[in-house]
Amino acid sequence: MYPVRGSHRQGVKLLSDDGVRLNKFISEAGVASRRAADKFIEEGRVTINGKPAVLGDRVFEEDTVAVDGKIIEKEVEDIILVFNKPRGITCTSNPEDKDNVIDYIGYPKRIYSIGRLDKDSQGLLLMTNNGELANQIMRSRGEHEKEYIVTVDKPVDDAFIRGMAGGVPILEDRITKKCFVEKMDDRTFRIILKQGLNRQIRRMCEYFGYDVQRLQRVRVMNIELGNLKEGRYRNISKSEREELYRLLKL
Repeated sequence: MYPVRGSHRQGVKLLSDDGVRLNKFISEAGVASRRAADKFIEEGRVTINGKPAVLGDRVFEEDTVAVDGKIIEKEVEDIILVFNKPRGITCTSNPEDKDNVIDYIGYPKRIYSIGRLDKDSQGLLLMTNNGELANQIMRSRGEHEKEYIVTVDKPVDDAFIRGMAGGVPILEDRITKKCFVEKMDDRTFRIILKQGLNRQIRRMCEYFGYDVQRLQRVRVMNIELGNLKEGRYRNISKSEREELYRLLKL
């Protein structure tokens, strides 16, 4: 269900004097990403003040925007959840996927994941209703830290740690950025990445002949998983939110 008009606090100015692009407005309302919003507009599913919208339209304070006939508004406060994703849950909102994360959480408002954890991985997954916030966190040029604890199928030696930290050719034209890697025990290491290539850690390990047995994300930027139980979620704290916004320069 889309956020409905009138659900925000009164007296808060939501839009600047020159308005905001329609696809951004829809994204910030938690309805869809900007790309999906553009598709909605092209399909004629979006109206402004009752009239069909077109790509490039701007929304102003007095305007009424509807998607599929339902009036929407930007939430005043971003929903940001920390979810401890179990293995076997997929980071999709597709209802046809019986293991999708949205149905698993069952949150009463529309949210989606910030980035992904593959189905066989577990740990910290941030969920939000704000597409712009998600984009800010996922932008690779921001080099936002993500920390993982990884267990592999055979003993970890110094050569493996140095190799993982120094950059690994995992695709034909891509070498991973140098990163922090620390041995924790015989078969477990900690790694901090500042990029997010598809199945990056697993591919890095495979390059050196290792198979990942367990991969858990424990931190994204300043947000830590802590002792949150598997399958549970929590709202980020006020101090976590303030520090996150500071790091993102919001």
